[in-house]
Amino acid sequence: MKKFTVKENSTLKTFTDSVYPQGSFCLAALLRAKDVKVNGVRVSKDMPLNTGDEVIYYTTPRQETMPSHNLVYEDQNVYVADKFSGVSFEGLLSELCEKGDFYGVHRLDRNTQGLIIFAKNKAAEEELLSAFAERRVIKTYLALCKNNFKKERETLVNYLLKDEKSAKVKIFNAEKRGTVKIITEYTVVETRNDVALVRITLHTGKTHQIRAHTAFIGCPVLGDEKYGDRELNKKYGVKRQCLISKQLGFCLDKNLKYLSGRLFLSTFDF
Repeated sequence: MKKFTVKENSTLKTFTDSVYPQGSFCLAALLRAKDVKVNGVRVSKDMPLNTGDEVIYYTTPRQETMPSHNLVYEDQNVYVADKFSGVSFEGLLSELCEKGDFYGVHRLDRNTQGLIIFAKNKAAEEELLSAFAERRVIKTYLALCKNNFKKERETLVNYLLKDEKSAKVKIFNAEKRGTVKIITEYTVVETRNDVALVRITLHTGKTHQIRAHTAFIGCPVLGDEKYGDRELNKKYGVKRQCLISKQLGFCLDKNLKYLSGRLFLSTFDF
């Protein structure tokens, strides 16, 4: 059993995603069994939550110990996690904060698996935030994409516009009002009939950049339900984007200089 208090208006599903990864994994089953209480009342479906509401999840010991990530590296300043698909950034951070002070410095989409780094003190947070802002972080991904690539290797330069209402982004060839420049480098590693294994290096890090950028050139990430190819997703029976944050490397100074040149690798693969 786990008990939480709602800190701001939300929905049960969104709240669960943000505070309790293990509950998020099995929320559908918990609701079917009415093993969730909101303010003392058992509920069977998603519902609005208000600030101050009490939510109790009657998860089993087995459900409560389901891992949200594997530990890759930890010291007094940083924590590098290999996050499972289906775990939200907010949920993982909330789980880590139960052990002490942790600070998020970059994000991964809920259904993207792989490496994510957290700071364990304010000095490390400031240094990592600066490194990400100044593009002193090497971020390499692996993806399975629709095999529609015209070139085996290319650096894509386009412009991204975030649409808050639709929770999506749009890509344009030319700069427009409200857009930001994005740079995405890809290399086709292997072709597998109508799917290609692709290595992607981000030179900018914007919302949904990889998913939207590959879709823009006609090669969406397999399993992506927001920007993807529905027929291809249906053919392979996948409902989560096949995307891994595979490598993280840093060029750092000050207190974290000892991490410069070190490359962290995810254990996930396709």
